[in-house]
Amino acid sequence: MKSDKPLSDLYQQYIAKKLEKKDFEGMIFQHLLHSFERFNIFYGNEDSWNEFLSWLYPRIARAIEIYQDQGSCFDAYITGLVYSAAKEYRFRELDHNITEFVFWRARVEEAEVLEHEADYSAENTKSRNHGSIPQGVNPRQVLFLLLKSYFFVSDEFVERVAGAIGIELEVVKDMIDELRKRRSEKEAEIHYLRERLHCQHYRCLTYQKKMTSVQPESEYYEKLKSRFERARKRFNAIKYRLGKMRLSASNRMIAEVMGIPKGTVDSSLFAIKNHLAPYIDKVE
Repeated sequence: MKSDKPLSDLYQQYIAKKLEKKDFEGMIFQHLLHSFERFNIFYGNEDSWNEFLSWLYPRIARAIEIYQDQGSCFDAYITGLVYSAAKEYRFRELDHNITEFVFWRARVEEAEVLEHEADYSAENTKSRNHGSIPQGVNPRQVLFLLLKSYFFVSDEFVERVAGAIGIELEVVKDMIDELRKRRSEKEAEIHYLRERLHCQHYRCLTYQKKMTSVQPESEYYEKLKSRFERARKRFNAIKYRLGKMRLSASNRMIAEVMGIPKGTVDSSLFAIKNHLAPYIDKVE
């Protein structure tokens, strides 16, 4: 029920032990609940006022405990509490809205640019699993080419190639398994960098959005601007690093797996590329 007594009178009853603390808190809450027009904040939105009071309620108990009569009546004390808390509440709501806006914008942008490498499918490689090795290509060059494209060929094809070039199947499989292991490690690293990139993108958008809600050239604005610049630098650094990473087997990885110099792999793949150029031209 709404109390007709001023809050100061209710406080006197409380300190005189005529009111239990919980009852006193409830009376303060009801008094504020029915004082919407008096305070006239939240741009006349009564629903926002009710939500604010629900957020404020736990603070009322603390306010009662720390109140001391030092020339300011309890009514004025609670009024001051409401206005100061309303500023904090509005700031929190603004920050929450900015965070929510930035989160969904970042997710939408991420969904627009996210691309997945096509998974291996036996049907996708049927056309590649037929045909013979061109003449003039030595077995080691074929092995280099197989390791280079291991992710896109079937186990059956690997078995056929191993037999055609005279290398034990288990040896070839061990090399491919090592490349798969390294690919898995690279995928984990790329996933980690993407998460960091997303976080930095999120921070940049948050700082940008907050800068639009504060006074330009103010001290807080300059702090946000400085934080935004640092976040953007980190974002660009991670983006650059991520852009240089590849999941495909590099010539260096193939050389390390086979225990040979990288230059040997480079020269062999260059030679086979030149040798197969006429066949590629015919296909095109």
